[in-house]
Amino acid sequence: MECNCFERDGKNCIEIVPIFSNLSSKEKIEVAGVTSERSFERSEMIYMAGDKGDKLFVIHSGKVKVSRISDTGKEQVIRVLGSGEFMGELSLFSDSDLKDNAEALSKVIMCVIRAEDLKGLMEKYPGISIKIVEELSKRLERVEGMIENISIHTVERRIADILMNFSNEKGEIKLNMSRADLASHMGMSGETLSRKLRAFEEEGWIKLIGHRRIEILNKNALENIV
Repeated sequence: MECNCFERDGKNCIEIVPIFSNLSSKEKIEVAGVTSERSFERSEMIYMAGDKGDKLFVIHSGKVKVSRISDTGKEQVIRVLGSGEFMGELSLFSDSDLKDNAEALSKVIMCVIRAEDLKGLMEKYPGISIKIVEELSKRLERVEGMIENISIHTVERRIADILMNFSNEKGEIKLNMSRADLASHMGMSGETLSRKLRAFEEEGWIKLIGHRRIEILNKNALENIV
């Protein structure tokens, strides 16, 4: 259906996604004209590996997990995306099928743009192309950093680093994914992550609160590991 996100929270997908930030209001309305809105419930698959990659998905609200499944059936979480972020961008540059799986981690509302329509907009407004390349460059940098962490750094350092990066100014962490997904993203088993977190807690460095909240009690100890 036609995208009616303009009425939700005063902003729509087109207004909040960085790749369209340089467009005028009139141009954003033009983009909205070729955009449809879809919603997904928690745990619902948005797309799966092997599906035809002919759309760009822009998240308006909610969280989405993008992952791949190895030949042995092991899941590798690539990234977790939220409001204003997009996926399926490789359909703009290749006709090959999708290689990733995208699963809703919560109620998700998103705007969907056909690759054919977006390519036409990219030709008309080159700034969109530049923004997409900038975002892909950032993602490549993050992936390279993740590979470096897995290849070089110890498990303890990788966990301390992620805790420091995820914490707010009060030293509190609220995970936007399960611990199993976080472990997969970090290149370790869920059992290893849980065991190391408990060890950190026994040292008095952190406090585990439920399954998704962590409080840093000794920032200096974590910094010394990093």
